[in-house]
Amino acid sequence: MTNQLHAPLVWFTGLSGAGKTTIARAVAGQLESRRIPVEILDGDEIRSFISPDLGFSRADRDLQVRRLGYIAHLLTRNGVTALVSAISPYRDSRAEALQASKQGLEVFVHAPLEVLRARDTKALYAKAARGELQGLTGVNDPYETPEHPALMLDTSEMALTECVDRVLELLRSKGELGERIA
Repeated sequence: MTNQLHAPLVWFTGLSGAGKTTIARAVAGQLESRRIPVEILDGDEIRSFISPDLGFSRADRDLQVRRLGYIAHLLTRNGVTALVSAISPYRDSRAEALQASKQGLEVFVHAPLEVLRARDTKALYAKAARGELQGLTGVNDPYETPEHPALMLDTSEMALTECVDRVLELLRSKGELGERIA
């Protein structure tokens, strides 16, 4: 088990609508019920409050990931488990952010594009299809799939409870949070 400080960082990455934030919130609920300090850093919320100056160029996306990584590092070094939910499309910026924490775990949240288009909770895929939105990650802007994630969750095939159980098992298997999530 890790010492009291240096809690884990779980970085949920994947396309819009894959389920990153939904899973992060459910995991946070499980950790909170066990009195484990946890914070969710949602990419959309951080962009609204801390990064409204950023657009969606590669440089801006990388800077957004660095900001999220730094905030996560501050939390984890102070014993708070950080759950980051952000598309974070580029491998190198994700790797940099994960390396800033002593125990960074990348979780790839995936669903096929046709499933994401059907979900389209933010109407982004519909706007992109009509030509009203350029730069949508995974459609007309790149997304670099994780090469070796600690965990891959296919939300088109897995229920939310199974996804949460897998994340908790990952934390247990890495010795994070110890018997508190047994």
